[in-house]
Amino acid sequence: MIKNRFNKAFALLGLLLILAFVVNLALGSVGIPLSDTLAILFGGTPEKSTWQFIIWDYRMPKAITAILTGSGLAVSGLIMQTLFRNPLAGPFVLGLSSGASLGVALLILGAGALGGVIGHYLLNPWSLVIASAIGSFLVLLAVVAVSLRVKDTMALLIIGLMFGSLTAAVVAVLSYFSSAEQLQQYIFWSFGSLGNQTWTGIGILALCVVPGLVFTFLKSKSLNALLLGEAYAQSMGLDLKKTNLILIGLTSLLAGSITAFAGPIAFVGLAIPHLTRQWIPTSDHRQLIPTVILMGAVVMLVCDTIAQWPYSAHTLPINAITSLLGAPVVIWLLVRKRKLLF
Repeated sequence: MIKNRFNKAFALLGLLLILAFVVNLALGSVGIPLSDTLAILFGGTPEKSTWQFIIWDYRMPKAITAILTGSGLAVSGLIMQTLFRNPLAGPFVLGLSSGASLGVALLILGAGALGGVIGHYLLNPWSLVIASAIGSFLVLLAVVAVSLRVKDTMALLIIGLMFGSLTAAVVAVLSYFSSAEQLQQYIFWSFGSLGNQTWTGIGILALCVVPGLVFTFLKSKSLNALLLGEAYAQSMGLDLKKTNLILIGLTSLLAGSITAFAGPIAFVGLAIPHLTRQWIPTSDHRQLIPTVILMGAVVMLVCDTIAQWPYSAHTLPINAITSLLGAPVVIWLLVRKRKLLF
């Protein structure tokens, strides 16, 4: 029964993903008819030649980034909720987002202090990606070092939150001493952005996200065992310390790389696993992980389509859209179901 429901849900999500992808390419400040969008995708000739440039050079990279971002954040959130057996855990619970924010804040403030040509040279998209990645990696090293000494996963969760609080405090101090221009640049980064990605950047992001998703699926058996408690997992021959390190590493790879390229994006990692469990009431990660991947991609494409503000020159912050669209839906689902399927 559950297997049939999974097959139907997976097929439906696959169709929704294709539909959301095409609609995302068609809608924007310049509306492109669906027929011309499909013609461009399949090598045809559109009514206007500029539409081909808009889709292939601007909207296609953004749509692919949305798919990678939604899938990666959703799966990393599922990993954290399973590892800590906590429905409020998300991909940034280990402080990775705060570490990335600290790296970017240090770069922006440092570049502003240097000023002139050097400061202008430092403040480019790739330097922001590198600073974000270094910040996330340093926090990851600290969390891994602590996890080798702490056996209780709940204590590790609290320590991860404390790392996030520490880095957030440092960012607050840096912000206090920053100029209005520096603060504006940092705030724009914190809004998150799926656009302005080069094909090289998308390739690097895909090299991080896709293997992370594959390895997570290969750890489905370990994740299923962890849901039943650490004692049961150990009785099944699972090496808890090694498994915890692998799962933390996978979350860091997924969430850290996404934050580096797209900025900190809220809601998706926390809410998508819950939405998926409400739709498919199962705890089997062999079914949950593929469904979460598709659900995350669909939701992120929908949010990006709304953020593009179709037929307008305005683009809303993707972070705001994911929260405004997602939080009420999750609240409604949980109130209607009256319990978390976890």
